[in-house]
Amino acid sequence: MLAVTFGPLPVRTDLLAAAPGVAAAVSYGSWAARYLGEPGPIPHDVDVLVVGTADRDDLAEIARAAQGRLGRPVDIRRVSPAAWASANPADAFLASVRPRPLVEIQMTDSPTAPARCPARPAAAGGRGYTR
Repeated sequence: MLAVTFGPLPVRTDLLAAAPGVAAAVSYGSWAARYLGEPGPIPHDVDVLVVGTADRDDLAEIARAAQGRLGRPVDIRRVSPAAWASANPADAFLASVRPRPLVEIQMTDSPTAPARCPARPAAAGGRGYTR
């Protein structure tokens, strides 16, 4: 259980920190919910939302590398900084992600470094956002 709950965060941080075009990243879905204490089954996969302009092929390679290290599927979805900053209700994906628990993936080794993840748009609501 510890490897499932805590292992993915350092793996994703390690792999994403070196990727060009990653302005910010958050984990969402069941892994983020369990990490933040929501009860439920052990997550089957790890969902990651990347904010930025990173190449999709690079992100697919990062997902494969993370999956190899974690032994479970890693799904990475990229959105533009503009899409993340807006609270457009027509974007069904972001409308479903924003109100759920999110865990920021810090892109530095320093726990006191400033956060690079843009805050949720005020109209998006949400809970459980942590760095």
